Amino acid sequence: MKNINRIIALLTAFLLFNIGAYAQLGGLGKKLLEKGSDMASGGGLNKILKQPQAITTSFKDVDKTGSKPPTFMEGQEAQPLYLLPKTPAGGFKLCAGFYEMTNKSYCLHAGTRGPSSGDGYMLAPVLGPKRDVVILILKHGETHPEVNQHSIQILLWAIIARTKFADFGNDIKLTATRLLSPQELLMLEGGALGVLPASVMDKAKDQLPPAVQSIFEAENNIRRLAASGNSSYEEMEKYAVIAGLAPQPDPEVPSGIWSLHPDGYYIRFYPHGYQRTTVQIYVPQELISSKPDLVYDAPNGIACPANVGAQRLAQTNEPLNPDFTKKLKTPCNL
Repeated sequence: MKNINRIIALLTAFLLFNIGAYAQLGGLGKKLLEKGSDMASGGGLNKILKQPQAITTSFKDVDKTGSKPPTFMEGQEAQPLYLLPKTPAGGFKLCAGFYEMTNKSYCLHAGTRGPSSGDGYMLAPVLGPKRDVVILILKHGETHPEVNQHSIQILLWAIIARTKFADFGNDIKLTATRLLSPQELLMLEGGALGVLPASVMDKAKDQLPPAVQSIFEAENNIRRLAASGNSSYEEMEKYAVIAGLAPQPDPEVPSGIWSLHPDGYYIRFYPHGYQRTTVQIYVPQELISSKPDLVYDAPNGIACPANVGAQRLAQTNEPLNPDFTKKLKTPCNL
């Protein structure tokens, strides 16, 4: 009964927001600022600073055991990954061989720079309080082609900036309700912040390391834009993706390095900006002989940079510009 009441409350909030969809930030912005000020008073600032990010994955979560250098599989021709059979859940049933696919990807780390040439990316798990709902959004995006990549990215930015569902602008609410069921919308509750006024931001930044200050400030700006109801993708991107080059790549984690997936196959990532990533997978024959039911389900992992100034990239099972006239050269008997 409690869950049903919460679902009704969420949907009611969405409907009420639709009635005033054309209102500007005005009173809503004032309320959000008041909410942020209230949270920061009475010792609340310390609580704000200790609140975990929505997605917490970092390079320390990468398991480098069994990794291979970029020259691994050099000279071998990859087959299209998207030609492999798919599971009902959307993942790809793996066969022995070497495969690749360029797929949609998403920024999951606001206030950092986009991928730079030479950055090494390795496989990492999706971790953090909003892990499950982020994975669901990435998976449901494939079955809702009417929701474009920009709209999904804006929703993800709002989530990783810890914006409350009730504070989402009308367009973001609409994206969320298209991609998530009423029960799944409940996962957006909790762990959210209001828009913090400049005075609170200044106090907070004084207590944060320089590398974290830009991220904290970017998230606050995204919360403000998400609540305004009239911000563009370009405006939000300006805060989410910092212009310029990230610090020098880690020489011990070069571009093209292979990760050993926990399931035993090898995987590597070549980002093209944050919106597209080429994924390559090598599945040894002996692995398939012992594990015939292997599946690659992209949203369950993150392409994580060794360069702390670059962005984590969420992966999807959605190929870009697939050519389904091609055929697998190696039969896949599944």
